[in-house]
Amino acid sequence: MSVENQLKFTDFKSDQSVKWCPGCGDHAILNSVQKAMANLGYSNEDVAVISGIGCSSRFPYYMETYGFHTIHGRGSAIASGVKVANPKLKVWQITGDGDALAIGGNHFIHTIRRNVDLNVILFNNQIYGLTKGQYSPTSKRGFISKTSPFGTVESPFRPGELCIGARGHFFARCIDKDLKHSVEMMEEAAGHQGTSIIEVLQNCVIYNDKTHNAITDKAHSEDRTIKLEHGKPMIFGKEKNKGLLLDGLNLKVVTIGENGVTEGDILVHDAHCEDTTLHLKLADMEYPDFPVALGVIRAVKAPVYDQCVETQLEEVQEISKIKSFNDLIHSGDTWDVE
Repeated sequence: MSVENQLKFTDFKSDQSVKWCPGCGDHAILNSVQKAMANLGYSNEDVAVISGIGCSSRFPYYMETYGFHTIHGRGSAIASGVKVANPKLKVWQITGDGDALAIGGNHFIHTIRRNVDLNVILFNNQIYGLTKGQYSPTSKRGFISKTSPFGTVESPFRPGELCIGARGHFFARCIDKDLKHSVEMMEEAAGHQGTSIIEVLQNCVIYNDKTHNAITDKAHSEDRTIKLEHGKPMIFGKEKNKGLLLDGLNLKVVTIGENGVTEGDILVHDAHCEDTTLHLKLADMEYPDFPVALGVIRAVKAPVYDQCVETQLEEVQEISKIKSFNDLIHSGDTWDVE
């Protein structure tokens, strides 16, 4: 698309009334995706938005693109089918922590393993919102909800750990209300060939308000999160004087200028390293022991499923004697019609 004809983010807004609760983090994510698509120079007909079930899964109605509101937990399977059937489409899957990691867990991990060229936005508010406040696979241990009135006795999934453990090649994390950074993460995901998982720490104002507040509150966010950038030192904090280094096999938070620590001692982020060891450690960091890692944690090139399928079909067709249906019916077989 030429610069003169490039669409604005408002061109990706449908005429449907957005029916999320006022103050829901989903509004911000919707705006981020629409801005990213405009920045990427997409046309409306280039895009298919696929969702499962949940508050986030209303997303396709609000996008002026192709869309499919599917069934609970099956968004990954259907999005994979859409991409394989029409590889030219930019396929974005919208899902929540319940939709993707509970009923949809099997489809989710196998999509990642296969490395289908999808951009998956995982809204993580640590609750089931649409069905009125049950605990989810990412709810904290001890969380009190309608289905855990005395507190959960389960350990939650860490989406980054699950993604990388399923042999994922791209994982990024951002915060719903940080639109600038969220747009950057969407654009990074779109540029990656293969399955891109973007976990968005999202707030549900009704059933789990301020669940991420310890790290998203403006007064403390710079000291409690770290924005990773490939090729740059892992430095964070309001004063930009804190950093990460390896102490044996473990990550350690240090202060630059104390105990002889210099900026040269701080780890440099390598998102493209094939080895998953450090990426897993970064994805698993939790406050208060560590800052929560934001940004692109892992981005590694690997064979892409839908591209491999397309290549395989071309190779098989090239050596096959049967090129069309006419070849089939004239190849010596007889057909009896009753």
